[in-house]
Amino acid sequence: MERRQLEYFVAIVEHGGFTHAARALRVAQPSLSRAIGKLEKELGVELFHRVGRSAVLSNAGELMADRARQVLRDLDALRAAAQAVGAGVVGRVDVAATSSSALEPVINTIAQLRDDHPGVTVSTWSALSAAEVIATVLRGRCEAGVCGSAERPAGQGLVAHYLRDEDFLLVAPPGTQLGANGTVTRDDLRGMSFVLPQSATAVRARFDRLAAAVGDLHIAAEVGDRSIVLPMVLRGVGCGLMPDGWEYLARRAGAEIYRFDPPERLPQWLVHRSGPLTAAAQAFIDTTLAHAGEVH
Repeated sequence: MERRQLEYFVAIVEHGGFTHAARALRVAQPSLSRAIGKLEKELGVELFHRVGRSAVLSNAGELMADRARQVLRDLDALRAAAQAVGAGVVGRVDVAATSSSALEPVINTIAQLRDDHPGVTVSTWSALSAAEVIATVLRGRCEAGVCGSAERPAGQGLVAHYLRDEDFLLVAPPGTQLGANGTVTRDDLRGMSFVLPQSATAVRARFDRLAAAVGDLHIAAEVGDRSIVLPMVLRGVGCGLMPDGWEYLARRAGAEIYRFDPPERLPQWLVHRSGPLTAAAQAFIDTTLAHAGEVH
């Protein structure tokens, strides 16, 4: 079995078929098909069911997909360890993160890695929820993930590090006057309208809990792309709930920022699989944990 065969197999899984995988890999489709055929012959099983021009994973293929990703990660870890002896830490780490976690702490970690380990490249994978971050790491698509979760993330072979408590903020249109001394209570929200992401996000779950407690909150708009919540708030469509990673951008844009009294908080976690890590992934993890220690 060759590394190239595993790379081809994973590419077909992730790109949804031979044609798209061949295009992404920049190889001729017949070459790709021959390599997979050879792999199937060596293993003695079919990895895909060919249905017309489509390729659907067989039961054996389903079992092999995660293991193939992990084997490729382990090979990268071996190569990076050897290279690090003479050239310092080099390589790429794929990181899954929700939108707020991508702002804080992932951006700070990337900035620090640029100074400490310029040979490391961080590729971020946008996830809708903590559950998606965890699943992406467990499947081996990403080596590490950062997310907010009320419960400690768990899964077979998953390691979770507590980072900090993420504060939720009320972000209001410019000129909005609320509460006292930059804080608001739940009662101050009564009758207000909000711009919200769709369900399954931590922000939406927090709003639903607030709505149940306050009893008079309105949804002015629901958006699939969370990046447009702030522009809609600035246009006066409604207020928004945002984790504190958005505070700097929201203030710079001119929004009014309020903290909750008592605070609305959510634990933030760094997750990765147990076992060998690439040197780049270890550098990302170490840097993120060091930053969390400085914050505390």
